[in-house]
Amino acid sequence: AHVDTLILDKTGTLTAGRPELIGIETFGQLPEDDWLALAAAVERDSEHPLAEPIRRAARERGLSLADVSDFTASSGRGVRANVDGHQVIIGNRGMLSDAGVDASALTEERTAGYESKGATPLFCAVDGQLAGLLAVADPIKEGVAETLQALRAQGLSLVMATGDGRGTAAVIARQLGIDDVHAEVMPDQKLALVHAAQSRGHKVAMAGDGINDAPALAQADVGIAMGSGTDVAMESAALTLVSGDLRALLRAVLLARATMRNIRQNLFFAFAYNSAGVPVAAGVLYPVFGVLLSPMIAAAAMSLSSVSVIGNALRLRHRKIDRPA
Repeated sequence: AHVDTLILDKTGTLTAGRPELIGIETFGQLPEDDWLALAAAVERDSEHPLAEPIRRAARERGLSLADVSDFTASSGRGVRANVDGHQVIIGNRGMLSDAGVDASALTEERTAGYESKGATPLFCAVDGQLAGLLAVADPIKEGVAETLQALRAQGLSLVMATGDGRGTAAVIARQLGIDDVHAEVMPDQKLALVHAAQSRGHKVAMAGDGINDAPALAQADVGIAMGSGTDVAMESAALTLVSGDLRALLRAVLLARATMRNIRQNLFFAFAYNSAGVPVAAGVLYPVFGVLLSPMIAAAAMSLSSVSVIGNALRLRHRKIDRPA
């Protein structure tokens, strides 16, 4: 059966996966360069796309990074580690709250400006105190809006699932015309989204590129990993888009559907020849018309059946899969 629901992670599938640091704010008494150096040290070996702009900002300022110990990652929430004698946390508001950090200064009004630009606010705490805010924005990939429109035209229901805040997710979804949006979701919640759609009888494709997407990729009827993503995502998926370009997914859908149409046409040719030839060969017409099927004609008909099937299949070589038929 055709896939009818496509669940998309925001980072790397919809956005470029090349985030930029567009804002930085300092709270408390710790100088900006000091807490930024601590944050960059924690993120030094991280594979998460949002870690790179933090490291880049530290390099551009010429900050030295201390050694890290006791590194712990909370999937979909953030990271924490000991750096040069300091306990450093970088993550979302929930991670700071669970660690007992007073984040009352991070009012909705304070972060809404960044979220309205589609940016993700990351918060840094040092030794239990709020130290700073980093706003990271990842631009929408070129051609994504048009690709999603073409996928909808193919009958797919589009769902966006992201660990980003609701404000950021809403802005990106609005720009792309996606109505079904799930924000601040953890890996198990992405998996639950796939389960829920399948329980309603849907055939589900899941597209993602990170460790957080791996369980949902494995559960989906078709897991689709971005070639620019993590190894575990590609291992969990059934299909990898090497270029990481969502337009390749549209081409894959169009090619798959063209192939299925071709198979159905070939089955028609095969059954049509056999439905006509087998009764004649069995002598159905002989009592009335005295007609029997000559072995030479039977051999020719069988060859023609094979030629028809092969010729029809070869038409796929000329099928344009960069756009719907």
